[in-house]
Amino acid sequence: MHNLETAADGRVAFATLREPAWHQLGTVFEEEVSTGEMLDLAHLSKWNVQLEDMPVPVRVCYTYEKSKDFFLVVRDNPFEENQRDILGVVGNRYRVMQNESLFEFADNLLDGGGRWETAGSIKGGRVVFGSLSLQREIVLDPEGASDQINTYLLVHTSHDGSVSVQASVTPVRVVCQNTLNMALRGVIQSFKIRHTQSLDGKVEEARRALDLSFTYMDKFEEEAKALFETEITVDKFAAIINTLYPMPEIGSSKATITKWENKVKQIDEIYNSSTVDNIRGTAWGAFNTLTERLDWYRTPRKGSGESVAAAASGFDPMTNAEKNRILSVVKELTTV
Repeated sequence: MHNLETAADGRVAFATLREPAWHQLGTVFEEEVSTGEMLDLAHLSKWNVQLEDMPVPVRVCYTYEKSKDFFLVVRDNPFEENQRDILGVVGNRYRVMQNESLFEFADNLLDGGGRWETAGSIKGGRVVFGSLSLQREIVLDPEGASDQINTYLLVHTSHDGSVSVQASVTPVRVVCQNTLNMALRGVIQSFKIRHTQSLDGKVEEARRALDLSFTYMDKFEEEAKALFETEITVDKFAAIINTLYPMPEIGSSKATITKWENKVKQIDEIYNSSTVDNIRGTAWGAFNTLTERLDWYRTPRKGSGESVAAAASGFDPMTNAEKNRILSVVKELTTV
């Protein structure tokens, strides 16, 4: 269970488990909607994001001065009338970006060629995102395993300076809905713009960087096919696991050993589950088992599933780095 954003009264909007990862963080659009309609339905419109002077306490008479170097980022709360929220503290080079500008930018990248699937916000409004479905589908072994991968353009940014404006081409394996952010040589998957820059005139630059003629997806399909066509034994899969997550050293605490044993057991259970039935015994099956565990089987921080879903959606660079480490080990040990 994951939420769009918790309102002041504690309301939480839930979505269905195992929809594409970012679906669990926002509003799902089952019918085609315009960018303006999407903003309204996802409670992203008319935030009126602004910079306000940041008060700095001084000792003389307990008065406050205004900081010349830092500002508060504030917005109108979409759930509570006449309520303003502080989203962060930023430097004097920071440029405010309205949600309307971000998502119009994303729509323009595809020149109307995509369809809004989801949009929403996390971290109390500090991060906003949206996904557009692209007209590109990959099916590995259509007459046999028929393993389907859909493609999205995912855009997200922050209003607290923590994340730049980012647009990325993102494949998602349909049967288990894990996000496959694979860093591939020779192609660019994402485009970033700092909050010290403007979006004006960046559409063509972003189109060239992302190469929306699907060069990335062509390369991705090539890599996925090579992994699928590489058979592996149970012993080889065990070797991959042991390389990625070595057995604790002799003398390790019981808790450390138990944690490792549970991880290996969980990986084995996923590998023998229904989501891997059609690709088991292949390097592609090994890779997806290990990335599926990252996306769907971690313990939420502070009892909230938001952190797990955010990482699974491609928002977390550490999770993406771990997926690429997994890919590297799988390829190295199976000589793909």
